[in-house]
Amino acid sequence: MSPFFRRKSRVVAVGNVMVGGGNPIRVQSMITCDTMDTAACIRQTLDLAATGCEIVRITAPTVKDAANLQHIVAGLRGQGCTVPIVADIHFKPEAAMEAAKWVEKVRVNPGNYADSKKFNIREYSDLQYTAELERIRERFAPLVLFCREHGRAMRIGTNHGSLSDRIMNRYGDTPLGMVESALEFARIARDLAYHDFVFSMKASNPKVMIEAYRLLASRLDAEGADWNYPIHLGVTEAGDGEDGRIKSAIGIGSLLNDGIGDTIRVSLTEDSVHEIPVAQALVRIASSAEEVMTLRDPALSIDPFSYRRRETATVALPDASLVGAVVRESQAGGLRHMGGESLIAVAVRQVKWDALAHKAASLGDFTPDFICERAGVIEVDPRDEAAISLINAGGDARIVTVKDWTPLPVIAAYRLLASRLQERHPILLKDTFSPEESPARQFLDTLLESATNLGALLCDGIGDAILVQGEHAPGQSLRLAFNILQAAGARIFKTDYVACPSCGRTLFNLQETTALIRAATSHLKGVKIAIMGCIVNGPGEMADADFGYVGGAPGKINLYVGRKAVRFNIPQAEAVDRLTDLIREHGKWVEPAVQA
Repeated sequence: MSPFFRRKSRVVAVGNVMVGGGNPIRVQSMITCDTMDTAACIRQTLDLAATGCEIVRITAPTVKDAANLQHIVAGLRGQGCTVPIVADIHFKPEAAMEAAKWVEKVRVNPGNYADSKKFNIREYSDLQYTAELERIRERFAPLVLFCREHGRAMRIGTNHGSLSDRIMNRYGDTPLGMVESALEFARIARDLAYHDFVFSMKASNPKVMIEAYRLLASRLDAEGADWNYPIHLGVTEAGDGEDGRIKSAIGIGSLLNDGIGDTIRVSLTEDSVHEIPVAQALVRIASSAEEVMTLRDPALSIDPFSYRRRETATVALPDASLVGAVVRESQAGGLRHMGGESLIAVAVRQVKWDALAHKAASLGDFTPDFICERAGVIEVDPRDEAAISLINAGGDARIVTVKDWTPLPVIAAYRLLASRLQERHPILLKDTFSPEESPARQFLDTLLESATNLGALLCDGIGDAILVQGEHAPGQSLRLAFNILQAAGARIFKTDYVACPSCGRTLFNLQETTALIRAATSHLKGVKIAIMGCIVNGPGEMADADFGYVGGAPGKINLYVGRKAVRFNIPQAEAVDRLTDLIREHGKWVEPAVQA
């Protein structure tokens, strides 16, 4: 165990806001309106600044949009608003050059700044690859030189959903490919003596995102002390409601706990002002950790750069402890075992089950699997080496957890336990060691703390069952537990949605459309649907989605199967029905259950 360590980074000035170094973790967001609507852009930026947003991003998809940033920034400064403005650039270097005249920072995406994705499969020789890098240098160098001469900052922001064909063919759709894509652009900037840039590695899958950022931090350390650039964190296309907040907490919270991150954005398919309280709470939770088992600890039992579920023996749950297997005896899904290749189970305390047992039949997908006190779970302090040695010396695999009121942060405690406990023993994760007895606690704080702690460990590959005890309400605690498993990709029990936040590139109302698609498809358990406002990240972020709904032109929708577009220019009024038709064609449709 060691004191909390935050990765040391250099300071980059974004206007009057200092990012990195010993400065606070900065909170930022993005407005959602058309960049040509000057009044709306000013109004939304002022609203964000009033909620505590420290940096505001605005899309600039064309040179015309980029030029209008002059009027937006002038209007803000005229009203006394000094929040720095970032231009979000995809595809058009000319738009970046124009935007850099007016804003404090420019975000470029290496996957599409000087590339067009055709998803072509080809082999690049070393000579061809070098020629591609020279072509990129020619397109990127003018922006770098302008930013250096005029004091503009930059974000080199890789997205999992928009890696170039060159990167995809050499590295694949991988965290390593994401890192290499960013480093190519960073080397060009450094060659031109420009250092005022920040990195990001965003993905909609928290596991991919966590691995990519950890790999980036490791690679920067290996490159040398002067590669200590700040890092911006975000889970892209997180979605809305509880699901979006949980997925963001898993990705961002995990990395903040690792000491990685100097600025963050929570991307929700909601009005941008709702993102700020979530981001502020994540920063507050991460800043409260006093000691951790960090990625630097030699005893750490996980590989931080690739996911592997901890391999344990399969342990039968005592019949007296079973809930799900009894309540669902006529259905699939009730677990009778823990560990091994079993689904990750959901546990409940006896007192909470007593409060719910009378309506067990109506809990449906939120039915817990077992009662903790009846399952023979061994509780230990992970610092008690003698107690752990005694468990390891036993012949049978046992279910083990950390004892309540152990004075350690949750993630650190379970990492320590996993490093000392023989792998054959399954581990029950708890979201907190201080069970919440008061109904007065804000649910947002509970949700974010639980998702951060449990999600981080699940993405580490640690945990065979989870117990949410930070939430007072029994039913709500079970819903939270299952939603965390879903967001972490650990146990899929409902339709999975990848929905991007709106911005000025969005070609339809994302919130309304997402609600319509949910209403039509929310009964399709295990089906993953991506809802994208434009083409920027669409095909790539849909790589592991079954179906995609993507804005192709104003009022027109393209439908995808995986990353392949199969229906084009569908009128928006027909598109949800056509999506359900497509799901039927591919054998993924079931009729919704008739409500009694």
